[in-house]
Amino acid sequence: MDHWSGPKEIEKSRLLLETSVQNLKEPVQDEQVKQAMKISLSSVHPGTGNIIPVVFRSPAFLPIASPMFFASFIQHRGAKQTFIWQLLFHAYTAGFAIANGNAAAKAEEITLSEKRLLLTTGAISYAALLGTFPRYVMTKHRLTNPSVQMFFGRILPIPLLACLGAFNVLVARGTEYENGIEVMDKDGNVIGVSKKAGMKAVEETALSRGALFGAALLIPESLLYFIQGSNFLLKNPHALAPLRLLLMVSSIGVLLPVSFSVFPQLGEIKRDDLETEILSSTEETQLFYNRGV
Repeated sequence: MDHWSGPKEIEKSRLLLETSVQNLKEPVQDEQVKQAMKISLSSVHPGTGNIIPVVFRSPAFLPIASPMFFASFIQHRGAKQTFIWQLLFHAYTAGFAIANGNAAAKAEEITLSEKRLLLTTGAISYAALLGTFPRYVMTKHRLTNPSVQMFFGRILPIPLLACLGAFNVLVARGTEYENGIEVMDKDGNVIGVSKKAGMKAVEETALSRGALFGAALLIPESLLYFIQGSNFLLKNPHALAPLRLLLMVSSIGVLLPVSFSVFPQLGEIKRDDLETEILSSTEETQLFYNRGV
């Protein structure tokens, strides 16, 4: 329930954190502060301090994205149903990327906001269309060759989904490398705004997201390929869909924490890799930035 806390609970938690720094030695208080930290970390954006919408908080990703992920890759009768679920899935993951990305370093003008909305909408539509392509080919041309069915039904969707997942993040968080993000020293002091750090943060997140989706589809499909001819599934063909759902949800559930933590939340970047104006602002050799999720 901690992760689904409302504004009042979150504000109480933040107030407790602010007033309890010197009282952590008290056992009860210490436990309360730990609880408050959990609520704050999962519910509050670290860059802006704004409350993240419930559906876009990290704990909500698995229960919301998993059903859409599953529905996007089951065998619908037509490509239209596949497109709708692909559209919903990519729209949610784009929204999640925006909600958990870095705050724009510069105030966005209306034209830039419209540009971002247009680009993100276009990326979502493009990803949904391209993600539907294998199913469209199979239904349109009524493929019967087992090898061709294997390619379009199980092999092609895996790298395609991984690339589209990464592409979605790159477009949704495009303002971070267009405007730059804040870089800090080891004491948390903001040194400047860097487009190179923004690109590094977005690339790391895109890579981890693409790997998550690709692996979450590869593992179930590989397992199903080896067990599809088993006596159990031959006798119970209707068990295939629930088994696929179980394997997909389990795969995402296991891989999700790895994807979120494979790159540190507090990213590091060498001073020499940053812009000239930042080089002249500090003597620190290593600087830090918020990567986002």
